[in-house]
Amino acid sequence: MDKGKGKSIETGSAGHRRRLRKRFLENGLDSFHDYEKLELLLTFVIPRRDVKPIAKELIMRFGNICGIIDAPIEELCKVPGLAENSAILCKLIKAMTVHYLGEEMKCCDVLLHPERVADFARAKIGALAAEAVLVIYLNVKNMVISTEINHGTVDQAVVYPRMLMQSALRCNAVGLILVHNHPSGDCQPSAADEKLTDAVNEAARTMNIKLIDHLIVSRSAYYSFAQSRKL
Repeated sequence: MDKGKGKSIETGSAGHRRRLRKRFLENGLDSFHDYEKLELLLTFVIPRRDVKPIAKELIMRFGNICGIIDAPIEELCKVPGLAENSAILCKLIKAMTVHYLGEEMKCCDVLLHPERVADFARAKIGALAAEAVLVIYLNVKNMVISTEINHGTVDQAVVYPRMLMQSALRCNAVGLILVHNHPSGDCQPSAADEKLTDAVNEAARTMNIKLIDHLIVSRSAYYSFAQSRKL
């Protein structure tokens, strides 16, 4: 206690944590370095300990916050000082983000807000190490009825147009958006991707269902057949 001024002087970990939280409440995260963002997050699960070294080690090992959030729990737990609860929190953040983006997508006309579909798709499957197919089924107002995912291998995810149409009919969809990821990070379509688009489009047309778009996504980018006028 500073007796001359009658105010307590905060030192050590507790004071630093309080200052981090105060900065966030007043200015958000824009002024934070990446390690400080992690440091703030870790203060909620690691009590009474300097978590800055852990935050910096996470950045060093995984490159950035996206790499940390997408890393397997077992890899996160190899970081000294990071217990399973902290690793689970990192995965929970990703899951909640995907849920938020999914809810945001479901409450709009996706033709008017195609960026919401792309954001959801990138968050959902863009960072996966193996190919996966995400199908988004739409009603007559172009709003989402349901979604489904089929997982494939590192370089291939099998799509059967007839089965997609059966799923669309079961949920009374009149439109659908096909999405798959490229684990390589290169979202440019291959000849096989173009052939798949044509096959699904033809199958949909025979059932009076519209293929709205085919997206190819990675963690940070996407390609749209519709926006590229290839659909």
